[in-house]
Amino acid sequence: MIGRGRGVDRLSRLNPLTRLALIVIVTTPLLLSIDWVSASVSLALTLVLVPFVGMTYTQLWRAGWPLALIAPLSAVSMLLYGAPGGTEYFSFWLVKVTSNSVELAIAMALRVLAVALPVIVLARGIDPTRLGDALGQILRLPERFVLGAVAGLRMITLFKDDWSSMERARRARGLGDEGKIKRFATMTFGLLVLALRRGGKLSTAMEARGFGRAPVYAQSRTWARESRMGTADYWALAVGLLVAAAPVVVSVASGAWRFLGM
Repeated sequence: MIGRGRGVDRLSRLNPLTRLALIVIVTTPLLLSIDWVSASVSLALTLVLVPFVGMTYTQLWRAGWPLALIAPLSAVSMLLYGAPGGTEYFSFWLVKVTSNSVELAIAMALRVLAVALPVIVLARGIDPTRLGDALGQILRLPERFVLGAVAGLRMITLFKDDWSSMERARRARGLGDEGKIKRFATMTFGLLVLALRRGGKLSTAMEARGFGRAPVYAQSRTWARESRMGTADYWALAVGLLVAAAPVVVSVASGAWRFLGM
């Protein structure tokens, strides 16, 4: 619990906009090349830095375990249908497994992990209200868009509670013994209907409170909390640039860099 508290405190010092910028900075270079060297270096740096932001490896696994399924699936498709080249190991109709497709498959699996894990680490626990303040005051985005986005993010946190409530209600009515696929489809549709109804009520309530007023009739909206970039944000961006540059430098120096898969 102490380690978790440290992690929350360290990340909460940063402006939410800084964390979004770090996600873009760290992941964008990985989208420019499909090679296992840059993906491996970036993944290693992410795993090394995880404890320094206060997130334990157990928490990382709980949040990112679906990647253990997604990464191999992406690797298999690249292995079977990737660009052929080098030694051929197996071929059948459209399927051709070669040394180049094997290398691309490994690179793709590592790339999925290297891109997704930083997103999980940096986006964890972002406060929608603080994010809205940053978008409205620092990026100067339209007020209606910002307020609507904040309200939508707040509603996302209710999905888990709604799903649990619907599941208990179905069991109370004797509908909990249906097949898993049918039950999932039925509850998903019910959750969609509930979300649409709640969205309509929320929209009406926000309009009634003046959140949708046009700037023609009033000046720009004021904000209750000031959002600004601090020293910690600039240091974090500097570290992010180093973390983003290191995989590219190592990959280019080793000759493994493949710009856009070429």
